[in-house]
Amino acid sequence: MKKFQKFLTANNIQSKYIPYYINWIKKCYSYLKLSVSHKINNHQKDQFLDYLSTQYEDWQVRQADYAIKLYQYYLSQKENKAMPKKETQEEWTWFEKETARILRLKHMSYRTEKTYLSWVRRLKLFLNEKSPYELNGSDLQDFLTHLAIERKVSSSTQNQALNALVFFFRHVLKKNIEPYIDAVKAKQRRRIPVVLTKAEINRILDNMNGTYKLMAMIIYGSGLRLSECLRLRIKDIDFEKGLIIIRSGKGDEDRISILPESVKEKLLEHIDKVRDIWKEDRRNNIPGVFLPDALSRKYPYAGKRWEWFWLFPSKSLSVDPKTKTVRRHHVYSGSLQRAFRIAVEKAGITKPATICTLRHSFATHLLEAGYDVRTVQKLLGHKHIQTTMIYTHIAGKDLTQVKSPLDIV
Repeated sequence: MKKFQKFLTANNIQSKYIPYYINWIKKCYSYLKLSVSHKINNHQKDQFLDYLSTQYEDWQVRQADYAIKLYQYYLSQKENKAMPKKETQEEWTWFEKETARILRLKHMSYRTEKTYLSWVRRLKLFLNEKSPYELNGSDLQDFLTHLAIERKVSSSTQNQALNALVFFFRHVLKKNIEPYIDAVKAKQRRRIPVVLTKAEINRILDNMNGTYKLMAMIIYGSGLRLSECLRLRIKDIDFEKGLIIIRSGKGDEDRISILPESVKEKLLEHIDKVRDIWKEDRRNNIPGVFLPDALSRKYPYAGKRWEWFWLFPSKSLSVDPKTKTVRRHHVYSGSLQRAFRIAVEKAGITKPATICTLRHSFATHLLEAGYDVRTVQKLLGHKHIQTTMIYTHIAGKDLTQVKSPLDIV
């Protein structure tokens, strides 16, 4: 148990809890009549926890559960370090290609494909390149615990890893892992988003120009995510009704947001310039822009039509990473992020503002203007009202008028 104690200390487990965790481990192995060097499975753990629930309070059972998870991870780490590295690179290469193939078969986005493959590679490194044929659910459980305990990732990052690797196990390895998804969970941290004042946003926009300035104005004025702005097409703008249609947003959901009056004139001028790019591509017989797989099969020539053209096309052609077709893509996200970062610095703003800050500011400023939280939720495309409620902590007008007791005479 001394080595386990050192492991807990090394991973910044609060010292006041360590004696309790060790005590729960001793009780568990005594109850199961097993040596402490032996790993237990989830069924054995549940047996012990059921026994505890008849003797102890709920919070103590939860503490014991957490202690056992930590100990099983500790034992797994000892096993993995003892395992000799195997030459399984060819096997892993094949499974990575198979993962990409199945993701494309299921029409997952290229961004999702890259994310899922990166988690598969991280799992491979964590397991010391153990053969993929030998993987089981406990390997996934250990990796997720490693992310929470040693890597200190956020709960959202751990959930992303879980989704990616569950897909890998179920659809590629064809293995059932349901009984093993019981890892130590990463702590959920609720962060208040960075919000800019209207004056700060104006200062930033004054230090931007051209297409990047127009994109920043739309992101702030319509509450779009960066990716949603980049993927806008000509047909998604409804000038008559003053609306923007966001297609296949987060969660593959469509929604409608407002088109700011103050950008309409600039946007019309921009679209005239974009039409010239589109005409040039048609003269040069450039392949049409990317379309979702189902649409590209149903309407093979739609990618060449004006209404499907990018609202913010790239200045140069590039290779489609999926099909290897040379075509025109939309503006690269890094270019806009770089232009915004430079503008923030020039404006003398010390807040850690990014492009996402414009969306946060959109939500906060609408709430401050008196719009109800349900309306803001709909415009942002949040699935749960609780996600939108975070902005109510910032938008309270009365909070800025509260006097500190230090200032009260």
